[in-house]
Amino acid sequence: MSARTRALAICTALVLALVVTAALVPLPFSVAYPGVTVNVLGADKGKPVITITGAETRRTSGQLRMTTIAATGPEASIRLADVVKGWFRTNEAVMPREAVYPVGDSTEEIARHNAETMDQSQNAATSAALRHLHRSADGVRVRLSLADVGGPSAGLMFALGIVDRLDGDGAGHDLTGGRKIAGTGTITAGGKVGAVGGVPLKTQAAHRDGATVFLVPRQECADARAELPPGMRLIPATTLDGAVDALKALRTGGRVPSC
Repeated sequence: MSARTRALAICTALVLALVVTAALVPLPFSVAYPGVTVNVLGADKGKPVITITGAETRRTSGQLRMTTIAATGPEASIRLADVVKGWFRTNEAVMPREAVYPVGDSTEEIARHNAETMDQSQNAATSAALRHLHRSADGVRVRLSLADVGGPSAGLMFALGIVDRLDGDGAGHDLTGGRKIAGTGTITAGGKVGAVGGVPLKTQAAHRDGATVFLVPRQECADARAELPPGMRLIPATTLDGAVDALKALRTGGRVPSC
C-alpha cells in the first residue's frame, strides 16, 4: 500500500468515526411541536378560564384560543438523526435547548419557573384589560385558571378575554364576531404586546383546532408567515388597544392591519 493510499484510508476512517460519534452523542437541542390550544372564554379541565367578580359580565360567542408549543423535555437525548428530521418537517422545529428552557436543568425547576411567569402574565393581563376599560382593580376581581400550561405567552389572549367578558366591543357585540380566533403574545400591565417564539408551530396548532384568524406580535410576522396554514389570516399586534381595534374592524368589515 502506497503512502498516499494509507493516508487516504486513515482520513476516511477518522471521518467515519466522527460521523458515527456525532450520530450517537446527545446534542444540546430540543424538538418542538404544535401544542394544545385553549379557549380563554370557555373552560379548561372543568373550570372557567376567566372568573370575574365585582362587575356584570357578558355571555360570549366565538372563541379566543391561546396557543402553546410542546417540546421534548430538558433531560431528553436528542441526536443527529432527530435534528436532521426536524429540519425537514414543517410540524417540528429544532431549537437550542436554552431557548426552550432558559431557566433550570430539571423538570421540577422548569415547571416552577413556568408557573411563576404564568402568574405574572395573568396579573399583567388583568391590569392591561382593566386599564383599557378604564376600570379599577379595587372593584373588579379577575381570577384566571389554566391547568398544565405555564409561561407568559398567553398574556394577550387573557387580556382580550377579560375585555370581551366585561365589555365586548363596547357596542353590545362580541370581539370575536362569532369566529374562532387564536393568538399569542406576552403583555405588560401597560398593554404592550411582546414576542414569544415558536409562532409557526402555534399557527399550526390554531389551524388544527379550527381557528381562522391568528393574532401575532408584529415583530414576529415574518416567522408567522413562514409556515402559515392555508386559510389562516394574520393580524399583527403591538398593543392591547390595537388588538381590540383590529378585532372590532374585522367584525364590521373595516380596515384590519396585516402582516
